[in-house]
Amino acid sequence: MPALLFDLDGTMLNSDPIHLQVYKEMWAARGMNLSDAEYMKHMHGRLNVDIYADFLPDEPDHQGLSDWKEAQFRERLPRPYPPMPGVAELVARAVAEDWPRAIVTNAMRLNAEAMLAAIGLREHFEVIVIGEECPRGKPDPYPYQEAMRQLGVTPNQAVAFEDSPSGARAARSSGAYTVGIRSGLDDHTLRQAGAHVTLQDFTDPALPDILARFKGVAA
Repeated sequence: MPALLFDLDGTMLNSDPIHLQVYKEMWAARGMNLSDAEYMKHMHGRLNVDIYADFLPDEPDHQGLSDWKEAQFRERLPRPYPPMPGVAELVARAVAEDWPRAIVTNAMRLNAEAMLAAIGLREHFEVIVIGEECPRGKPDPYPYQEAMRQLGVTPNQAVAFEDSPSGARAARSSGAYTVGIRSGLDDHTLRQAGAHVTLQDFTDPALPDILARFKGVAA
């Protein structure tokens, strides 16, 4: 059976427009412009403190800025919020068939809890690995390796779902079979980052074949 490892932002819900708007306002307040393309190329899926180190090196308190930015995100996140098409059904199947499952995200814990609650799936995940609580966040494979350790599974049992280059690199480097979700990036970009295959969303007809290849793998 497969062990399912899910990123959150842009994978289980299309929350990137909210993050993008907050970042645009932050940049504008500092006299800078931020385009959608720049956000997707340089910021999408990365830890906030790494983004600020690159783009706002003179800010005195990167962690405080990160806390403020994510509080803005939570304030603007509607509840309930629509999950990515098909993900609720996949999680329901995983619960019914007792497949191991975990969240692996660079979002801070308060955000992860808020997003899972907003899409109605919080109760189905006991393992939630937070990048900033790990020694290294994505694109390092450590968060995925930690999720597998907590679930008691090996990489050959794991399917990871990711929508960002940093996440795809992390998942692929961990040894998990990496599925890119094309919520914001195209097939080529996600494959270049490490995805084995990409799907439009969780209703994609290719998903059952992906899961079927793990049918005989014991968890």
